[in-house]
Amino acid sequence: QVQLQESGPGLVKPSQTLSLTCTVSGDSITSGYYYWTWIRQFPGKGLQWLGAIGSSGATYTSPWLKSRTSISRDTSKNQFTLQLSSVTPQDTAVYYCARDNQLRKSPTRIESFNYWGQGTLVTVSS
Repeated sequence: QVQLQESGPGLVKPSQTLSLTCTVSGDSITSGYYYWTWIRQFPGKGLQWLGAIGSSGATYTSPWLKSRTSISRDTSKNQFTLQLSSVTPQDTAVYYCARDNQLRKSPTRIESFNYWGQGTLVTVSS
């Protein structure tokens, strides 16, 4: 069974960099043809695709956040990370990591993904 777990600070100050890690078990992030993905959900709203890193190591980021978003991985720990710079209170959301077999850039439901973590709330506030 593939499991994903997000970790990182729950509170980030404005202008700082949000950094989250997704730890994967039950699968290798370098095997197969998958996209290890970051998504977020604003309070009371739908999902927003942030980016992904493929099993090959290729990265894909949202065009509307591209200058602020960085996705990387640590294959020795079977983890991949999201960094979002210059955060504002508008970045407050529940952040999810997920595995998918396609670049699902307009997700409607978290259940659309093959596997996903439980999500972590990140609040941007001073």
